[in-house]
Amino acid sequence: MENYCVLFGKHMSRIGKAIIDIPKEATVTKDGDQVVVKGPKGELRHSTPYGLTITITDGKLEVECKSSDKAKQALHGYFRAELANAVTGVTTGWTRVLELSGVGYRAAVTGVNLVLNIGFSHPVTVVPPAGISFSVKDGKIVVAGIDKQAVGQVAASIREIKKPEPYKGKGIKYEGEYIRKKAGKAKAVGGAPGAK
Repeated sequence: MENYCVLFGKHMSRIGKAIIDIPKEATVTKDGDQVVVKGPKGELRHSTPYGLTITITDGKLEVECKSSDKAKQALHGYFRAELANAVTGVTTGWTRVLELSGVGYRAAVTGVNLVLNIGFSHPVTVVPPAGISFSVKDGKIVVAGIDKQAVGQVAASIREIKKPEPYKGKGIKYEGEYIRKKAGKAKAVGGAPGAK
């Protein structure tokens, strides 16, 4: 465990030291202990963890950690990744795509809500949380937003409504997700042993 912590801390520290390029269409500013990331898609705010320093110069964003503590080094890499994701989110956005697998399964968007017909006795309506939007393209569900973590959480919650079952793979899965199917129970052939 100790070796893992050392390796993980060093790995995340290397990630933390990588400088983030700020695109021309985005701005990154400091508001007290918060880092404010703005772009054409919206605005995200992240509180700077204690022990980390944020430097913004000439279109570049740098996260510094002067502590040698393993936990702080791991946090260094995590927070840098959060800010990089925020810059991408406010400029191009994040999406997660889900596929429906099942006869008669379909999805539609009514207003802002996602309506699923997936084999239940009634349609299932999913109301998007703030900052998330739904669309249906070529029969696939697209979850979009500027916050990568929120997009992932909402996509996961939709998949949970009808997780792919292991025999025929029917249900909701991530695009490109491989479902390892189980073999069905074999039927007995030729009757009971010893029967004539």
